[in-house]
Amino acid sequence: MNYKDYYKILGVSKDATTKEIKKAYRKLAAKFHPDKNPDDKTSEEKFKEINEANEVLSDKEKREKYDTLGSNWDAYQNTGDDWRDYANRAKQGQRPRNSYSYQGDPSDIFGQGGGDFSSFFETFFGAGGQSARGQRPTHSGGDTQAEMPITLLEAYKGSKRTFEIHNEKLRITIKPGAYDGLQLKIKGKGQQGVQGGHRGDLYIILRVQQDAQFERKGDNLIYNASVDLYTAILGGKIKVPTLTGSVMVTIPKGSETGKTLRLKGKGMPKYGKPSTHGDLLVKLNVSMPKDLTTEEQNLFKKLQGLREPQTANTN
Repeated sequence: MNYKDYYKILGVSKDATTKEIKKAYRKLAAKFHPDKNPDDKTSEEKFKEINEANEVLSDKEKREKYDTLGSNWDAYQNTGDDWRDYANRAKQGQRPRNSYSYQGDPSDIFGQGGGDFSSFFETFFGAGGQSARGQRPTHSGGDTQAEMPITLLEAYKGSKRTFEIHNEKLRITIKPGAYDGLQLKIKGKGQQGVQGGHRGDLYIILRVQQDAQFERKGDNLIYNASVDLYTAILGGKIKVPTLTGSVMVTIPKGSETGKTLRLKGKGMPKYGKPSTHGDLLVKLNVSMPKDLTTEEQNLFKKLQGLREPQTANTN
């Protein structure tokens, strides 16, 4: 049974923080993603290894088991005993509290210095391992985790996606209001079990891509609108885009940069409640006129003269 060094696969040290592991995973997953490397079996296998390594090292309990038991940490999950007790008993040459048995010197398994645990689990669970009744044990397959990028419009309207994983085509439904980091579970579509064990589950993590027009804050959307000086001073209307089409918005007289107008119900649908929406927040940015003509400059000077007496009176 080949030992898989998950730390080496992700290119991190064994004392790496969860944040460092997550960063390394995202970088490698983006590089070897099947969508970027179509028909490349090497990249596909690398992508699977990266996901497998991230699944273990990003989970505190799984990582602790892996650090203690080696690459076969997952094989113990269905034995029914506490894994720490199981490992300690095996090190001391005691028979574990289940139906598996091993006759011989424990050093043959672990070596004089303790060794790595992969050979131990191969003895108990691999091709040479037999239960006391002569039957090989079954083990559930591991869960698989994958990220799926979607657009903001897909998150708004909902979508259906067809993709391939483990050489199997699957179809997934994305409900309106989906958000970044949302985890969708597809039961029984993860890694295959061993000796007839149950197949693991597939977890799809949605990654909502940045949009060119809107910024998302919860169920609200933010749109930065440019308003010319004259409309800001005198008031008027501007066209504002939404995810369902453009609308005309009234700009109050005397609006300043930073003023926010709220369009009720023009934001994202609430996940699980598609009839309820957040708001669209329109932030105004007053743009100053440039390259003024001589006539325009004279008019502004005249306006300045009309305003100066009022300024003087206030002092």
